[in-house]
Amino acid sequence: MLKKWISSTFLLIAMSINTMHAYAKDLPDFTELAEKQGPAVVNISITSVAQNNGMSPFPGMPDDENLQEFFKRFGIPGMPPGQVPGQGGQEYKTQSLGSGFIISQDGYILTNAHVINEADEVLVKLSDKREFKAKIIGADKRTDVALIKIEATNLPKVTVGDPNTLKVGEWVAAIGSPFGLENTMTAGIVSAKGRALPQENFVPFIQTDVAINPGNSGGPLFNLRGEVVGINSQIYSRSGGSMGLSFSIPIDVAIDISNQLKSTGKITRGWLGIAIQELTKELAESFGMKNTNGALVAGVEKNGPADKGGLEAGDVITKFDGKQIVVSSDLPRVVGSAKPGKLVPVEIMRKGAVKTVNVGVGEMPTDPSEVAAPSKTAPKAEANKIGLTLKELTPQQKKKLNGKNGLLVIESTGVAAQAGIRRGDVVLGLNNSESQSVDLFNKQINAVPAGKTVAILVLRGENTLYVPIKVNK
Repeated sequence: MLKKWISSTFLLIAMSINTMHAYAKDLPDFTELAEKQGPAVVNISITSVAQNNGMSPFPGMPDDENLQEFFKRFGIPGMPPGQVPGQGGQEYKTQSLGSGFIISQDGYILTNAHVINEADEVLVKLSDKREFKAKIIGADKRTDVALIKIEATNLPKVTVGDPNTLKVGEWVAAIGSPFGLENTMTAGIVSAKGRALPQENFVPFIQTDVAINPGNSGGPLFNLRGEVVGINSQIYSRSGGSMGLSFSIPIDVAIDISNQLKSTGKITRGWLGIAIQELTKELAESFGMKNTNGALVAGVEKNGPADKGGLEAGDVITKFDGKQIVVSSDLPRVVGSAKPGKLVPVEIMRKGAVKTVNVGVGEMPTDPSEVAAPSKTAPKAEANKIGLTLKELTPQQKKKLNGKNGLLVIESTGVAAQAGIRRGDVVLGLNNSESQSVDLFNKQINAVPAGKTVAILVLRGENTLYVPIKVNK
């Protein structure tokens, strides 16, 4: 009986081992990908220099020895250990990390625009530990793509693939420097394709469940053939870490941007001068349409390309230059890829009837703030008494801050600029008060007597710091 039991047990163990081996054969093997493609992935270190105005970081406490000792011991994010903010008008450096990958043997590297934003120095570290200072060739904030270059030859480079052949459920892998941990590989599957994100209408994102964390930005997304199919750009997170929702820029979009940056140093896009919105089932029914395909024109800029071409508010654009518009987010991409000056047929649904108008494509303004907005014109923002021109964050931008309020710095001049606050910073608070609106912030600043110092809490990249500013009028 015992022999029979032992025999059965060994048989079960053998079957289990065979089953495990069978499962193992079905799982993807990333070892060859890591060995061949890893050397083409780089670590990018960004240094930004700011200068304080020699004031204490907190009003009313310029000579607090305990406060000074705290900063000496513990420092603040982005500031070298031992240096105290506000002492001696010294410069201080903030640092951030990202990833990138080599696309040519002579040193051209792709990364994210937000990785090198406001950089005073870009340092590239290769997998063989060599380091190079990089030159920024150009960056496009609308797609979050940047091209930089190092002076080197015979470098390992990635193989570029076709993201259009990707399938949902296909295995993909990322290599980058999450939290500064160089050449880290993570893997997952494609969760969705052509994903449109708020305020990101020019990129049909690849959504994956690959673990992407701070520092992975700008790194490559590979398919199992070892080809780059995307640039890791964004994550959705409540905690700041990976939650299985990451978004990559398709490599064909990035290569097109890099080619334009390399040849002309700027990006040229087509532009209509309209504001659009999603066509809901209720709206489609009210327009006499049988489906929700198309982009609803919510506003037309006066004397813009669309206005001159005969488009009107209430039109539903169903085709642009022969390309079908299924959802509203399709339109900015196809219009943006159109050559300015080209006369394009636009098929629309107007008052229940199909009509075609010919529209001459314009050139999109370089500054996003110059792009046409809907029907009403917003008042021009003005600088407050410390030199800051501010704008309230959009709901999407607030989501990136986990719902916190903040004010985006559109322009920094005067004492604010002298203190080191820059365009693109986010003002989180004044002293101990949260910045809930531009009007409230400006009222608080206006109430500060001349000569008094206030502490402005600023978010720059992934770091927050208090910037002391003396109100001089």
